[in-house]
Amino acid sequence: MKKSKKNSEAAVAASSITLSKEERREINRREWKKAFKRDWQLYVLLIFPIMCVLLFKFAAYPGMRMIFMDYKPALGYDRSKWVGFDMILKVFKDADFFRALKNSIIFNFLDLLISFPMPIVLALMLNELRFPKFKKVTQTLLYLPHFLSWVIVASISYVFFKPSTGLVNVILMDWGVIDQGIHFLTEKWHWAVTYLLMGVWQGMGWGTIIYLAAITSINGELYEAATVDGANRWQKMWHITLPGIKGTTITLLIMQLGRIMGSNFERLDSFGNVNVKDFQYQLAIYIYEKGLSGGNYSRATVVSLFQSLVGMILVIAADKFAKLIGEDGLI
Repeated sequence: MKKSKKNSEAAVAASSITLSKEERREINRREWKKAFKRDWQLYVLLIFPIMCVLLFKFAAYPGMRMIFMDYKPALGYDRSKWVGFDMILKVFKDADFFRALKNSIIFNFLDLLISFPMPIVLALMLNELRFPKFKKVTQTLLYLPHFLSWVIVASISYVFFKPSTGLVNVILMDWGVIDQGIHFLTEKWHWAVTYLLMGVWQGMGWGTIIYLAAITSINGELYEAATVDGANRWQKMWHITLPGIKGTTITLLIMQLGRIMGSNFERLDSFGNVNVKDFQYQLAIYIYEKGLSGGNYSRATVVSLFQSLVGMILVIAADKFAKLIGEDGLI
């Protein structure tokens, strides 16, 4: 009886192997139809996001020809003057562009260096909490800053970091750490530190979501076996949890490297003032001041395209490097 059953299973397996491409396509088509009938509501929900992606990501591609034009909205594409590579050369000969580029690279690199590890550390700490209610409340409080706009975050910062009445300065003076208030947001070096740390505060809670999800996918039997072997919490974290989220960490790091050339105009403008212009002047500010505000859309397009191309090259290079050292890449 058992032999006949094994023979029938082998026969089914052999018949599935000998299926032609057309038969496999037909089977896949039937399975897709069944899935669509079962989950058609989910596919309907996808229509709006897909249309937004097509509209704002792909429909704008024809507008990239502006980099070869002295584009004027009143004249349109057909009547605007074709200038070839003159606009590109004008951008790369502009000293302000290189100043903005230098600031963007430095601050984005520091942002990556400081902000990227914090969600990992926070996720590991939250994972070690043994009181579910306290853990949920803590997670909720840590997520909240992500939903605040940079205007609100900057307003909170100006209240907390005022030289004379700000909470931070008052505490430091009461403790005898400083004699007089520090100008956290009007002196460029203090501004740089405050700018970076407020970015960490705003984003680290939200960043833990992916890492916590990755931690929950780790096999619990590994922790049980480690407990039997006498491993403490620190050893479990170092030898089980961190290796378990390594793939997720590498994927997110590759994605973050693609943003090394970007800059957030709302964040820079909200924290900006005349005293910190040397550090605040980054590519987003350059695009607005030299491009959009003056109606020079061609210049703005050149800089934006440059940011995108460099970001894409960095992502591809990081992905290739990850695969060379034996890790799963992004692409």
